[in-house]
Parts: sequence; C-alpha cells; structure tokens
Amino acid sequence: MKILFIGDIYGDPGIDYLLENITYLRQTYQPNLIIANAENSANGRGINKKIYKKLMQAGISLLTMGNHTWKNPELKTFIEDSNIIRPINDGSNLGSGYRIINYNGQKVLVINALGKAFMNEDYEPPFMMVKEVLDKETYDYALLDFHAETTSEKIAMAYFLEGKVDMMVGTHTHIQTNDDRLLDNGTLYLTDVGMTGPLDGVIGVKKEIIIDRFIHGQSRPNEVALGRRQLNACLFTLSPTKKIEKIHLEETHKLV
Repeated sequence: MKILFIGDIYGDPGIDYLLENITYLRQTYQPNLIIANAENSANGRGINKKIYKKLMQAGISLLTMGNHTWKNPELKTFIEDSNIIRPINDGSNLGSGYRIINYNGQKVLVINALGKAFMNEDYEPPFMMVKEVLDKETYDYALLDFHAETTSEKIAMAYFLEGKVDMMVGTHTHIQTNDDRLLDNGTLYLTDVGMTGPLDGVIGVKKEIIIDRFIHGQSRPNEVALGRRQLNACLFTLSPTKKIEKIHLEETHKLV
C-alpha cells in the first residue's frame, strides 16, 4: 500500500502545476491513493465546487482542509456529498473531520485536525479528539493531517499518537521540513509537507505585499504570487516495509 500526500495547494498556480505533473507522479511513485490539502486552492481562500471537480477528475481520492476551510462559503453547499474532510476541531456542524477510504478490502482512516498554538484559541483541543476517533473506529491504516503553526505542537502530537497512527503529516506552514522519519513505534512522520503553488512568493503570496506588511504593517490584501511554481508532497509506503519519502518538484529559471 502506497499513499501520496500532496501539500497545501495554493491558488491557480498550485492547481495547474499539480495537474501538469499528476501523470508523472502516478508513473514514478505508483500510489494506490492520492490525498491532498486544498484549503488554499481558491486563491488562498478555501475551495469552490469548480476546483473540487477538477481535482476529483484528476484522480485525487480525498481532500483535507485547514484554518481557511470556510473562507469560500460555497463549500457549505456541497461538503456533505463530497470527498472533502474539514478539521475535526473547527467547531463546525457541517461535513466530517475524518473519513474511512476502502481500497481493495483495506480500510484507510484519514483524520484532519487544527493546531491551537499561534492559531485560533477558539479551536477545540485536538489531541484527545483525534485519539477518540482512533479508539472508536476500525481500520487497517490511519493517517493524520495536522494543520498547525508550530513545529513543537506537531511533533508533540506525533509522539502522543506514536504507534496509534501509521502516518502523520503536518500542513499549514507551506515550507517542507527535512525530518521525514519512522518513529520507534511505527508511525511515519513529517513535520510539514510543504506547499504546491508559487515558488517565488512568500508562502504563496506576492513577496512585495508581505515585505511591505512586515515593514509598515497591514497594507493590502494578499494576492497569489506569479512566476515559477513548485510541488511538495510525500509518499508513504506501508507494506511490505514502512518508509516515507519527501517529494519536491520546481520549475527552473527561464532564460530571458
């Protein structure tokens, strides 16, 4: 069993670059399932139905979300009948925080959760909520997408769930970390899978906007960066031997 997890799809650049490379990813890594975080796919503000259909047509099995889940209100009209899960602790009554995917007689439990540190203190504490799902459901493999700001909260969650989940990946910070590993009790772990979208911006946004904001404070709304694009993902291999592999693709500089 191989599961490909694609990091935060950011705007049209992320969608387009993913679709341009999906055949390459399938042929090279031969995943059984593809899961992607899409909370920034509608140009940094949630997801809409048009994007959802496009990603489903590309063969993605399930989409996870994050702190921007409801930034595009259109999601409320179709999440119940979709292959989208939202964070289990975001306080919403719509949709679900987890899903079991049946693949060739095997059950893969996928959970989405939000961190609290430097995020929104109104979020419900995620640690025990995730554990309760793991304790009550029946599955062959379990994966957690932990959408959190701090590396400390992510690694703490990994140790808390060590041996209870087969896979845990962090999302949200848009920068791929270099700590992919197999924990002692069998959990495959990566602190942050990184972003699929603009390469030459600041975590997806035009760099001029963010630089100006750091210097002068809030200036103007975010705009998706243009230029080169990147794709960040990881491949979880669950059998016959457990291992995790980081994936990074990026466009090269174009000669003028």
